[in-house]
Amino acid sequence: MQTQHIEVSNRLNSSYKPIQNEEDVAKLDYWLNLVGETQDKLAFSQLFSWFAPKIRAYGIKKFNDPTLAMDLVQETMTLVWRKAALFNQTKGNASGWIFTVMRNHSFDMLRKMQSNKEDTISSDLWPLFDKQVETIETDWLESKQLHRLVSLLPEAQRVVVEGLYIQGLTQHELSEHLDQPIGTIKSRLRLALSKLRQEYEND
Repeated sequence: MQTQHIEVSNRLNSSYKPIQNEEDVAKLDYWLNLVGETQDKLAFSQLFSWFAPKIRAYGIKKFNDPTLAMDLVQETMTLVWRKAALFNQTKGNASGWIFTVMRNHSFDMLRKMQSNKEDTISSDLWPLFDKQVETIETDWLESKQLHRLVSLLPEAQRVVVEGLYIQGLTQHELSEHLDQPIGTIKSRLRLALSKLRQEYEND
């Protein structure tokens, strides 16, 4: 099931009550067990309505981004639907189990975001050209100035910069292409960026 394209906004506007008593705990356990045993869509809908606002609030606090928070809601509840059969009531209640799923996925999202940042590392290079970017709309890897600066780098560092920025490879792809450890690629990139900053400031 792909959460059947549930209208998240409608779910989030429904009334939400924090877990306060044993009756609520039992109700949530019952719904989660139904989803796990029979893929009961109504029970899942009830769980979604109950947990979506809490997950969204956690996501906003974690990512400071409403869009990512909503992604966390959708992905968490999709995982709940798929893995509900793994819920073991003897080891904890539904709330604890679902929030564990939520936290684990939020860590996965953060790791993916960090990996993407390391792969592109645009933020490490482009601040050198902030003033130019404000007035000229162009790709700075096509500019004569940047080509000249890159050409001043030692060959090993130049190949890394050109591979990442001109060829559009990720660090992992470049590592495989050059048959070099990823640590070597990162090290050469750091050295290259340091030299580029120095050359730019002295230019």
